[in-house]
Amino acid sequence: MPQRRNVKLFVQPDAGLEPILAAIRRAKKCIQILIFRLDRPEIEKALLEAVERGVAVQALVAYTNRGGDKVLRRFEMRSLERGITVTRTADDLVRYHGKMLIVDGKELLLLAFNFTHLDISLSRSFAVSTTNKPLVAEAVRLFECDSKRTPYKTENKDFIVSPANAREQLTAFIQGAKKQLLMYEMKISDGDFVQLLNEKISQGVDVRVIGSTGNKGGTLPTRKLPMRLHARAIIRDGRSVFLGSQSLRKLELEARREIGIIVRDQKIAKQMVGIFDKDWSGATPEVQPVGVSGLIDVPAKKVAKRVVKELNILPAVERVLDRVLENRDDVQLESKEVVEGVREAVHEEVHAAVREALHQLVTAAAAEDKPVEQTKNGNR
Repeated sequence: MPQRRNVKLFVQPDAGLEPILAAIRRAKKCIQILIFRLDRPEIEKALLEAVERGVAVQALVAYTNRGGDKVLRRFEMRSLERGITVTRTADDLVRYHGKMLIVDGKELLLLAFNFTHLDISLSRSFAVSTTNKPLVAEAVRLFECDSKRTPYKTENKDFIVSPANAREQLTAFIQGAKKQLLMYEMKISDGDFVQLLNEKISQGVDVRVIGSTGNKGGTLPTRKLPMRLHARAIIRDGRSVFLGSQSLRKLELEARREIGIIVRDQKIAKQMVGIFDKDWSGATPEVQPVGVSGLIDVPAKKVAKRVVKELNILPAVERVLDRVLENRDDVQLESKEVVEGVREAVHEEVHAAVREALHQLVTAAAAEDKPVEQTKNGNR
């Protein structure tokens, strides 16, 4: 049954912080916020202001993330000192990677991005706000289970949780496509989903991916955005949308806490189709590596020189600093949080440069070897 008009879509980087800050300001009784990464002082300030006006604020903080544990622990200490109730996720899963904000037990803001400068100001991403009662109730139940570290079983097929029901429900969602599947994906690598998407293509379904598909998904039509991508979304037949934190990877489906929702709203789907089509027209085709055998014969010095040539760190750092420093007169910045944002930007730039350099070198090596192989075959 289609959901009523109780849902709104927010698109980054255009929407910025306002959807999050506005949701916090609307709270009258309680706020429940699930955090994997947070370096925006404006969000922390808004949460503290909510406490000051009598709102009960509870933060469920991931026990770990890549390279940012110290930032999380400092946030926890500051929050406890100012009256925010802080709980930490268990360590039974590889990561607790979901991102959501629940206001007064009546509104759910489900995000595909973290509460960070990099994700909000410099990346294509999305968030959905809904007052759909069953979805909000399920989000509250998950939050409470993870806060108390008690087992969670899903009771709503449109609330997608890894590892509880994500594989089953996302499989069903993709299987239901009749005409089109438009996808924002960080990396599709799960063999079952790659096979399913290829089956859909063979059935005449228009399947397109913005992001990365890895080697296993090399047959899928894929393009790369000129801007950073931090989103996992699937638009089905222009009528319904999945949005969440889980990519179609085995680890994220089966060994991590990931959270998403299915929005059955044609207006939201149409809005996302328009954004996707515009992004697709400005994106470039992803070129899959030709193989890794040639890497053995590529000198390390040659790889290093190519990586240095591909690196473009200064603009990445400048973009982060520009976003951090603009319009910050009334907010106290923590230098360590700024450093974490810059570090993440540099990490991604280096990763991209290494990947591009290796791809170019292996492709060149394969091109050089091809005539030799043809000569050998011709002499047999």
